[in-house]
Amino acid sequence: MKPARHWEPYKEKESGKKDIVQCRLCPHNCVIAEGKRGICRVRENREGKLYAMSYGKAVSLNVDPIEKKPLFHFMPGTESLSFGTAGCNMRCGHCQNWEISQAKPEDFPTPETRPADIIKRAKQKGCKSISYTYTEPTIFYEYVYDTAMLARDEGIKNIMVSNGYIEKKPLLELYPLIEAANIDLKGFNEEFYAKQCGAKLKPVLEALKMIKKTGTWLEITNLIIPTKNDDMEEIREMCDWIAGNLGKDVPLHFSRFFPMYKNLDLPPTPVETIVKAKDVAVRAGLHYVYIGNVVTEKDENTYCPKCKKLLVGRSGFGVVSNNIRDGKCIYCREKIAGVWKGDEDEIA
Repeated sequence: MKPARHWEPYKEKESGKKDIVQCRLCPHNCVIAEGKRGICRVRENREGKLYAMSYGKAVSLNVDPIEKKPLFHFMPGTESLSFGTAGCNMRCGHCQNWEISQAKPEDFPTPETRPADIIKRAKQKGCKSISYTYTEPTIFYEYVYDTAMLARDEGIKNIMVSNGYIEKKPLLELYPLIEAANIDLKGFNEEFYAKQCGAKLKPVLEALKMIKKTGTWLEITNLIIPTKNDDMEEIREMCDWIAGNLGKDVPLHFSRFFPMYKNLDLPPTPVETIVKAKDVAVRAGLHYVYIGNVVTEKDENTYCPKCKKLLVGRSGFGVVSNNIRDGKCIYCREKIAGVWKGDEDEIA
């Protein structure tokens, strides 16, 4: 067991019960009785102290292309050692990793993998970064934090692939160690977040603004689900919010939904819906808009926002061409937002 960060004794009121704690890691702010766990299923109250039960218990550990996160403007063409643990602080009906995200750590007996073991594996595999992903890394916060500290000392970059459901204090403690993040902005209304994800939208929007201010390179993913979050006016509002609060250079990845978990009754997202969403985002002024889970000729490529020429050509999760030098377009010398080869320590 690992002592958890970001919790406090709960002030007893009518109950009169002792040893109750309140977790302050995410916006659920779970009040947890002795012997019980929070919504995430991994943070447990034992005799009035909170413990992180998933520490050192990586249930999935793989080497992935960084483009799979997806991150298209951060060290393209490199590989990232990626891992996650059981548990999550959301209950998304469309979750693609629900077998582990909606489970407890003890459901997957695994050998202990300490932060030092993660670093060793990354170096052995020649990975330039470590990605905290697959489930929700916020809920294995202590594991992320300790690994990120070691990675920083070894010159390995840290990446969060997250739903952005985290409180301000732990965010500001962790994200100075995180060089890049892809945040899943699941929709743009509170009803969708409540019914589909068991969470709230507003804290995610606040987290996105804070992450941007920390200097962490930020990209956003939006999975478009038929009948759930595919209203084009709502997508326009989301894109306007991104442009106005985060900047027009923040890459946005629209992803196609396929029937999954509790949403098996829904059809795959029509390709024309994804294409229409991209058009909406471009009209909102966003410079870098991509389409995922759909095979198209050019929608995963990066083009110069000024001269419109091809900069980064992609096929699947591979980079086939890169016409960015010193962070600029080789044709017109326009500065291209991102972290490119040779300027990894300068986040644009």
